[in-house]
Amino acid sequence: MQIEATGLGKRYAREWIFRGLTHTFITGSATAILGPNGAGKSTLLNTLSGQQLPTTGTLHYQKQGRVVPVEEVPPLLAYAAPYLELIEELTLSELLHFHARFKPLRPGITQQRLVELMYLEKSRHKLVRDFSSGMKQRLKLALALYADTPLLLLDEPTTNLDRAGVAWYQEHVHATLANRTVLVSSNVPEEYSFCTQQLNITDFGAQAAR
Repeated sequence: MQIEATGLGKRYAREWIFRGLTHTFITGSATAILGPNGAGKSTLLNTLSGQQLPTTGTLHYQKQGRVVPVEEVPPLLAYAAPYLELIEELTLSELLHFHARFKPLRPGITQQRLVELMYLEKSRHKLVRDFSSGMKQRLKLALALYADTPLLLLDEPTTNLDRAGVAWYQEHVHATLANRTVLVSSNVPEEYSFCTQQLNITDFGAQAAR
């Protein structure tokens, strides 16, 4: 899936978060969106995903040469971020069943297999609200990584993960890159070491655009 941003800008009140961003995220590419905390990386991801409207500029989406209207983007998108909440009143099994109704898993990955990949076999019938922060983050990542979508967005993906969790992330993100357009918002190199392109949001700040 290809995303073409032209003159993209986002402003809250009188403050520009970014502006003048022109870039094409090519189908099958992996791009790291870099910048310090508070620079607007998450805002850019949310704008590129179609969840927020840009203040200026345009976004165009294409899949296999077909123009995709922005309202059709959500089913094609998998998104993992610390601020996105899980349905904590469900058990792990219930949550996976519910999620798969809207975002089918990649071919060859069953719900049972996903539980095994997360090393959460003993927590299958446990309420998600009783998971540790690391278990919740691993679950968020697994739902995104193994969703059958051509577009994958990851925002600070190793938040709340210990060293073993970071190694798990690195293994499984590499296993699910094929034929996807991937954007990673981060300032931690181990989160985006696989990316072949980098875009620094500070290059599109208010000062840079004047």
